[in-house]
Amino acid sequence: MRHACLAILLSLWAAAAPAQEIEAHRYYPGTGERVLRVLSTTDLEVFEPYLLAFQAARPEISIDYSVASSAELHRAIRDGAVYDLALSSAMDLQFQLANDGLARRYRSDATAALPDWARWRDLIFAFTAEPAVVVLSTERLEGLPLPRTRQDLISLLRDHPDRFRGAIGTYDVRDSGLGYLYATQEDRATDAYWRLTEVMGRLDPQLYCCSGQMIDDVSAGRLALAYNVLGSYATDRLARESGGRLQILRMQDFGNVMLRTAIIPATAEEVEAAGALIDMLTRLGLRDEPGDWPLPPLGQPDAGTTTGFGPIRLGPALMVYLDPLNRRAFLTEWENAMEQRQP
Repeated sequence: MRHACLAILLSLWAAAAPAQEIEAHRYYPGTGERVLRVLSTTDLEVFEPYLLAFQAARPEISIDYSVASSAELHRAIRDGAVYDLALSSAMDLQFQLANDGLARRYRSDATAALPDWARWRDLIFAFTAEPAVVVLSTERLEGLPLPRTRQDLISLLRDHPDRFRGAIGTYDVRDSGLGYLYATQEDRATDAYWRLTEVMGRLDPQLYCCSGQMIDDVSAGRLALAYNVLGSYATDRLARESGGRLQILRMQDFGNVMLRTAIIPATAEEVEAAGALIDMLTRLGLRDEPGDWPLPPLGQPDAGTTTGFGPIRLGPALMVYLDPLNRRAFLTEWENAMEQRQP
């Protein structure tokens, strides 16, 4: 009877607990009983070298690594899910969690060495600087001029609608935290953003949650181009591709550079282990050369050297578009531009 009651209680708890949409999961057993639980937006194949390097230095710690979308990660931490470390590409959502008291403070020699723009109040720490890029299908764009600015891209789409109808990929900013961050930052920085969005909207764009899926579809020839994908993912894919099917372009008029960040959630139990992994990541973030690591360091070669380029700064300005009224107004305008009815 006691076991039956326990089973009922566990079933009720599971039903009441908020469901998490986990995209991938892997467990790395260690030699001891401690388990570091990590929730991350970074794909397993990209982040595994970092996990293996950490475990080589700390073999006694097992690692439980789960991948989720940036919006799902934000929801999980806000709902009190128990993780020791949260790694996300959506800087604004991470900043909101830290600002709302849902992150633990952490300070070490490694985090203190970060530049001011790469950390905030010992609560949130950046460890990569990753530009947004356009990924092109060389086959689908054969014979066409390569766009260098958003105005070039607008002209290209307008002049060749048959080439691009149904073949443009970009984020669904209603569901993608990173996509929303990129879109709102472009809205602040360049008047060309809404003109480009309206032109894309007339060409039946395909909307995605994640960079990896867009790059897959460009590689397979289903898309002619993917707009605003993560440069680190595109570079990694290009290195593994054969046949020259992909080309990466970084717009020369304005460039978003996202900081991938780490926080220790307030629910964390393995705080020491989480801090140790942050230390490793921030030291790698400050390395002088990219090396063989999949993700780039904080010091992008051209970040800040060209007008309109540089990392998005950690700070209260990130909260502007998270205000419910501002978000609703932005999404309404985005939907009107991106989801135009075709004649």
